[in-house]
Amino acid sequence: MAGRRRDGGFVTVEAAISLGALMAVVAALLAGLAAVLGHIRCLDAAREAARLTAAGQPGAAEAVVQSIAPRGARLTVTRAGDGITAVVTTDTLAGLHLDASAYAIAEPGAQT
Repeated sequence: MAGRRRDGGFVTVEAAISLGALMAVVAALLAGLAAVLGHIRCLDAAREAARLTAAGQPGAAEAVVQSIAPRGARLTVTRAGDGITAVVTTDTLAGLHLDASAYAIAEPGAQT
C-alpha cells in the first residue's frame, strides 16, 4: 500500500471545475441567442409598424409592436416628407438595449 497514490479527490475537483465552465459557456450561448431573437422580434415589429403607419393606420402600428416585440418595447415614429421611420427599442432583455428600425414611404391618399 505504500506505493499507491491517493488522487481520487483531484478527479472530483477537476470534474466540478469542468462542469462549472461548461455551464458558463452554455449560459453565455443562451444569452446570446435570446439577444438575437429579441433583435429579430424588434425588427419584425418595426417593419410592420412602418408599413401600417404608411398605410394610414398608426393605432394599429402601436398594437402590432406590443404583440410582436419583446415585452416593454417602445415605438417611435418619425416622418420626413413622405418617408416614415419606425424605431422599436427595448431594455428588458437581461439589461441589453435592443433597437431596430424600418423605413416606408407613405401610400398615396393615406392619412398619416
